[in-house]
Amino acid sequence: QVQLVESGGGLVQAGGSLRLSCAASGRTSSINTMGWYRQAPGKQRELVASITSGRPNYADSVKGRFTISRDNAKSTVYLQMDSLKPEDTAVYSCSADYYYTTCSHSWGQGTQVTVSS
Repeated sequence: QVQLVESGGGLVQAGGSLRLSCAASGRTSSINTMGWYRQAPGKQRELVASITSGRPNYADSVKGRFTISRDNAKSTVYLQMDSLKPEDTAVYSCSADYYYTTCSHSWGQGTQVTVSS
């Protein structure tokens, strides 16, 4: 199995930056896709960004502001968030898709990001 631990959330003013990290452990060599989701109060969880074989994918709302990257040697995925807006406020969760006898999915515990206006 794969376990995920996020870090790096916090409070930042609009226009500022934060970098989230997600460290994977366990069967990390079986991970195919890693990604970041977010859920704001009263809203559905949405995919923010994902990365598969080095290819990133972004939600339209964060294109040009957020950058996802993966360090395979450290089994860690990062989300660099620049030009943050109050509407980016949410709980951000890391995810991993991997194959071990069957297709599986893991979630991190989530980290709060709050952007003040």
